[in-house]
Amino acid sequence: MNTPKRSEEPIWWALFSAGGVCFAVFLPGLILLLGILWPLGLLNSPLQQYAQLLALLQSGYGLTGLVFTCAVICLPLFHAAHRIHHGLHDLKLSYSSVTKLLCYGTAAALSVLAVYLTFHLILAD
Repeated sequence: MNTPKRSEEPIWWALFSAGGVCFAVFLPGLILLLGILWPLGLLNSPLQQYAQLLALLQSGYGLTGLVFTCAVICLPLFHAAHRIHHGLHDLKLSYSSVTKLLCYGTAAALSVLAVYLTFHLILAD
């Protein structure tokens, strides 16, 4: 009896949709706060200095910073990797296993780097 082949595609679609939500929800707010309001001096917050932000990250909220890094950096990386992989497939430029490994491998490597650097900031003295 033929058993259907299991596909890993639902995992990539889940990461794609989660990354799209992060793109749509978190990044516009971050761009507004950190890219426009903070440089213009319109953000009246005691957390305007790097040392104060680092102290907040190293406090009990460090795990929250790690989760936020995953949500804002890692998930959009997989969203972009999935778009690129399927875009190459639509243009008939993809060799399925090679482009899949290249796209998702790059996203995974950059995600590990982002989590490592954030974890390193949390543990830095």
